[in-house]
Amino acid sequence: MSIFGNILSAIFHHSSSAAAATPGAAPAAGAPPAQSGPAGTPTAAPTAAPTTAPAAAVDVTAIMDGLAAQSSEKLDWRRSIVDLMKLLNLDSSLTARKELAQELSYSGDMNDSASMNIWLHKQVMTKLAENGGKVPDELRV
Repeated sequence: MSIFGNILSAIFHHSSSAAAATPGAAPAAGAPPAQSGPAGTPTAAPTAAPTTAPAAAVDVTAIMDGLAAQSSEKLDWRRSIVDLMKLLNLDSSLTARKELAQELSYSGDMNDSASMNIWLHKQVMTKLAENGGKVPDELRV
């Protein structure tokens, strides 16, 4: 999988985990009601076929802020591609960032890591928004 694919997967995975772990969450639209067996004992509800309805936008800020709050390090994911990748437990090495830059068609000097990192962060935020992430305008290009 691509590095951006790993970023996208990690953020969207945290979103689905948070939704599944929310106590008292309402059943998915179209989900069958719980059924009772003899003497009121619950039985498993039949499994519904997956739907193709579009999912709600994933709140990238909420997910990343939640991860940052749980981290023992003070990581500034809003400004740093390295910190963003660290919060997602992804390789944030220069080699990995150069590979990400190639994936996202960076045309600048990859030896100027400061400029590349700024560009990468904005591109990742923009791409997350394009793929169903809710990202504040100030974090995008």
